[in-house]
Amino acid sequence: MAERVLVVGGGGREHALAWKLAQSSQVQQVLVVPGNAGTANCGKISNSEVSVSNHTILAQFCKDHHVGLVVVGPEAPLAAGMVDDLMAAGVPCFGPSAKAAQLEASKSFAKAFMERHGIPTARYGSFTDPQEACSYIRSADFPALVVKASGLAAGKGVIVARDQDEACQAVMDIMKDRAFGSAGETVVVEELLEGEEVSCLCFSDGTSVSPMPPAQDHKRLQDGDLGPNTGGMGAYCPTPQVSQELLQQVREMILQRTVDGLREEGTPYMGVLYAGLMLTNQGPKVLEFNCRFGDPECQVLLPLLQSDLYEVIINTMSSKLASNVPVWQQDSSAVTVVMASSGYPGSYKKGVEITGLSQVQDMGLQVFHAGTALKDGNIVSSGGRVLTVTAVRSTLEAALQAANQGVAAIGFPGAVYRRDIAHRAIAHLNQHSRRLTYKDSGVDIAAGNKLVEMIKPLAKSTSRPGCKADLGGFAGLFDLKAAGFVDPILVSGTDGVGTKLKVAQACGQHGGLGQDLVAMCVNDVLAQGAEPLFFLDYFSCGNLNVEVAASVVGGVAKACEMAGCALLGGETAEMPGVYASGEYDLAGFCVGAAERGSLLPRLEDVAEGDLLIGVASSGVHSNGFSLVRKVLERAKLSYSSPAPFGKPGHTVGEVLLTPTKIYSRLLLPILRSGAIKAYAHITGGGLLENIPRVLPQQLAVELDASRWSIPAVFSWLHKEGCLSDEEMTRTFNCGLGAVLVVAPPDAQRVLRQLQVHDEAWIVGSLAHKQPGGSAVVVHNLKQSLLNASAGGQLEARNSECHENSITPRKRTRVGVLISGTGTNLQALIEQAKCSSSSAEIVVVISNRPGVQGLKRASLAGIQTRVVDHKLYGSRAEFDGTIDRVLEEFGVELVCLAGFMRILTGTFVKKWTGKLVNIHPSLLPSFKGVNAQKQALQAGVRVTGCTVHFVAEEVDAGAIIVQEAVPVEVGDSEESLSDRIREAEHRAFPTAMELVASGAVQLGEDGHIVWKQQS
Repeated sequence: MAERVLVVGGGGREHALAWKLAQSSQVQQVLVVPGNAGTANCGKISNSEVSVSNHTILAQFCKDHHVGLVVVGPEAPLAAGMVDDLMAAGVPCFGPSAKAAQLEASKSFAKAFMERHGIPTARYGSFTDPQEACSYIRSADFPALVVKASGLAAGKGVIVARDQDEACQAVMDIMKDRAFGSAGETVVVEELLEGEEVSCLCFSDGTSVSPMPPAQDHKRLQDGDLGPNTGGMGAYCPTPQVSQELLQQVREMILQRTVDGLREEGTPYMGVLYAGLMLTNQGPKVLEFNCRFGDPECQVLLPLLQSDLYEVIINTMSSKLASNVPVWQQDSSAVTVVMASSGYPGSYKKGVEITGLSQVQDMGLQVFHAGTALKDGNIVSSGGRVLTVTAVRSTLEAALQAANQGVAAIGFPGAVYRRDIAHRAIAHLNQHSRRLTYKDSGVDIAAGNKLVEMIKPLAKSTSRPGCKADLGGFAGLFDLKAAGFVDPILVSGTDGVGTKLKVAQACGQHGGLGQDLVAMCVNDVLAQGAEPLFFLDYFSCGNLNVEVAASVVGGVAKACEMAGCALLGGETAEMPGVYASGEYDLAGFCVGAAERGSLLPRLEDVAEGDLLIGVASSGVHSNGFSLVRKVLERAKLSYSSPAPFGKPGHTVGEVLLTPTKIYSRLLLPILRSGAIKAYAHITGGGLLENIPRVLPQQLAVELDASRWSIPAVFSWLHKEGCLSDEEMTRTFNCGLGAVLVVAPPDAQRVLRQLQVHDEAWIVGSLAHKQPGGSAVVVHNLKQSLLNASAGGQLEARNSECHENSITPRKRTRVGVLISGTGTNLQALIEQAKCSSSSAEIVVVISNRPGVQGLKRASLAGIQTRVVDHKLYGSRAEFDGTIDRVLEEFGVELVCLAGFMRILTGTFVKKWTGKLVNIHPSLLPSFKGVNAQKQALQAGVRVTGCTVHFVAEEVDAGAIIVQEAVPVEVGDSEESLSDRIREAEHRAFPTAMELVASGAVQLGEDGHIVWKQQS
């Protein structure tokens, strides 16, 4: 039986949707709400006046009128949860859920999501403070000139500034003058990307994606891309700038990765996904996501859809997209031209009569109505963008000509429109008809020459005796005699930096890789007792980014200076198609020399009882990063997350990219003294495989991990990855970058020499290897890793999360309510990450959109919701909405972390014993606001913080945890608040754990009950 379909919306996009759906033999009628003059009584299509803002009324209307499918056109109803509510009421509805629609509704959410899932996009910052945003604009090391209102702004909330002053003014217009209303409470400031902008859309059934032909919108009002930004003045499809190879890359790296990421986070995406892309030299990057058809892209896409749109939607909703791929017209192009009211995008006159529409249809063109209405039987203008005229022809030029002829035939006094839609594509096609050059294939010789000129002075600065380090020749020369050698043996080494490259590329921090590359090669050459003499690098990429390459090679040059060797030459290989856009690889080659009698290891001298001296590493160095990245994935940490290891204030990426230590200047004087019998560089293979490489087969290594300092990153990897001791010592250096073998009489002298410049320890000794015994035994490793965690490099409470400390248990589902930055939230998130934690944070709810706490939650992969108190008429209605969200996520415990709203008695009663708050004083002293100020005025010597169950009376509930903080002489309100906040970050996670585990409960008499834990 034929279906009745309802389309929500009233623009050109919705007219196109209704037009295409009406062509289906399976569709009886298409209702459009509210529609326009073009959808009023046009064959199968008619308008309806049912309310779409009240989803309950809409659902009942659909049931009463036997509507079998609702198709949502614009973004606002999707963000408002229309799909969720209609589906829950049993009305089939096409489009993503409200959670999935956050990709469009919150630009800050979308950026954090892309960061988590490695989807290429512009560098950015998200701000709720206009001064912080302006400071970011002026200090960023890239052109931070794109300013976006984070919320929905009808496609107009993006300003591309010409300079920093204009960008800062845009921030003020959005945040202070509220140019886009509440959508601008948070702004996203982005890097200005250069390239061609295209729209790549797809259907998604939650698992698979089916891309549509790429299209291109024209945002500027006037020809030549001049004038103000608009909602779109025209579009064309397909775009010849996007090859099939590039479209496949977009499908895999962006569209499919987005759908996969949402599914992994528990939010399957069903509907139309729109990726606005910039085709940069580094490959396609996402500018924005939309969660529906674009307008006017829809008006060129649907005329090219050969399949039945109704069937496509049903297959998508039934998860049958992969086996029923939509079919598109081949060898055809579509162009649509928007006709707008005079004065648009500013103020404009309505009610202007429009004529000549039937004549245009006789020309084989399709007119889609947007801002039109019926008045006294005539069609008149009622909006800014009024009509779109679409032509489908065999070529792009023919389609543009036909569309322009159609526009000229319409009587619309004062109409504004462009005549150059698709001008970029036509220029592209004309350009590609000329003779090809090497640059057309993707190899830019000029860029390569520019790079050489940039690095020549860097290489020259590494000159040393024996070598002038001048680049440009076919080969490099080195004079061993001039370097002072008498009877030299040459020693060579080559290496790379492994998948540490991936971390650097994801973080956009490339300079440190140069030191990693030099260190990996130089330290190997040192192990033979050789002095590093010269170095060569190999940099290979798909498309040469001169700035990135210069940063890497500049790092190589600086590291060569540190190592005392010359940068003698190198190779830059640009190989389009071999590497993905933005990716590159590195290799290094070092040649050193040692006098014939000074080579290492001196195997004949190495003996049982010799001592081992360990020299500190700087961290992970450059080995084991594939495993590191896997642990990060398990821990749901991104490279921009605050590091749970290392120095406070650093991100995960910054700590992991700490460069590898170069040991040549430290060790060469000691090696030449003859006191060192052997030296092992602890590289790939860790402690277990590298030390035996420099020892006689009959000897074994006894190491004591309690004798050296293990960096916190290894403790964290051990715990979060549930790695065995053997896996740790076979993969990582565990804090030792070099191990020296010395005779016992020489040990203290060598140790003192080392300790003048670096950390070093006597870490073990050599013993006779028993038959079948291990070549290396590491004692006390597990306890030493725990000590590294408890010793301040990780927060002490995290040491309770060791893999064997507590058996797995069912976790309590926690919801956190916030209003601001969420520093206490971060402490709760870190606690809940522990594998042995009894708490699982399932949702973070804020009463203010765009706050920093929401970004913290998004970066941790936690679902977020905004329940804006300003949108509710009463506290009871606001609290009721909070309650429904908590119920939706199955929350069992609610933590108030800086939540600045007073909850109603009804809410508190319902959540009694499951609702906890933190207060910055030792209750019952100093209740209410300004607790720190009250403490200072009262002259007390001790204050602190209190975590308590929430009661109807403010700050009067039963106390769970308190931590005292001394009031120091000269304390200001700010300094005291800072110390109390540190205490809160310890107390709140502890209290959450106590309640979540059941160790603490609220008794019927309102007092604390402690439960005996088994």
